[in-house]
Parts: sequence; structure tokens; C-alpha cells
Amino acid sequence: MINAEKTIGNLIDKVSISFISSIDDEGFPNMKAMLPPRKREGIKDIYFTTNTSSMRVSQYKENPKASVYFCDKRFFRGVMLKGTMEVLEDSETKEMIWNEGDKIYYPLGVTDRDYCVLKFTAHKGRFYSNFKSENFDVQ
Repeated sequence: MINAEKTIGNLIDKVSISFISSIDDEGFPNMKAMLPPRKREGIKDIYFTTNTSSMRVSQYKENPKASVYFCDKRFFRGVMLKGTMEVLEDSETKEMIWNEGDKIYYPLGVTDRDYCVLKFTAHKGRFYSNFKSENFDVQ
């Protein structure tokens, strides 16, 4: 059994691209490439930034089931985490993960109505490495 918190935490911290998925109104998964997470608390709570007006936000508000995928292409290993995604628009959370460079995407700054935070909470995971996959629960 892997030390999920350490091994997967290190993998997440090194990625340059993250993949998130949501469920559309026909019940199909929708995948999207994203910038790396802005913040994480262990591997249970992972925070991303996005546009409030995005299709993904409306899908998460309708159905919070989600998965995220992180891949280390150098060592050909990856992890899928399954859980739920919350759309957070409160100023405390938005300020917590705001970076000045975000003005490129949100010209009105941290109070921009089109800026929100996605908080993913993992419940289960599946780690792939060395030609093997392993399921695990996220505590």
C-alpha cells in the first residue's frame, strides 16, 4: 500500500496541468484541462480557480459529483480522485487563493463576479504506477 498522502501530494505539487471532470445534464462525464491546484489540504481538499460564468460551474451546481486527475508523465504514473466539487464565491475563500497574476483572467481583481473557487473534496482514489493500479480511501 502506498503512502497516499505523501506520494500523491508530491505528484500533485509537481504537475503543470490538472484535469477535472463534471457531469452534464445528460449524465455524461465532461473533462477539462486546468492549471495546477492553487492550494491543497492533504489530498482531501484541493482548490482551483475558474470563471463563475463557465459551463463547468453550472454543471457542479447542478451535480457536485466530480473527479480530478493528475499525471506525472516523466514516470508514467497518475492518480484519479473521486469526490465532490463545491463552487465557492465568498470573499474569504477567494482572497485565500488569489494571486496578483490572476488579474489577467479577472480584471476586476479578487472581487470580480466572474472569479470563483472550486473546492474539490476527495473520497476515494486510484493510483497508477509501475504497471499496477491501486484503489484507496481518502481520509
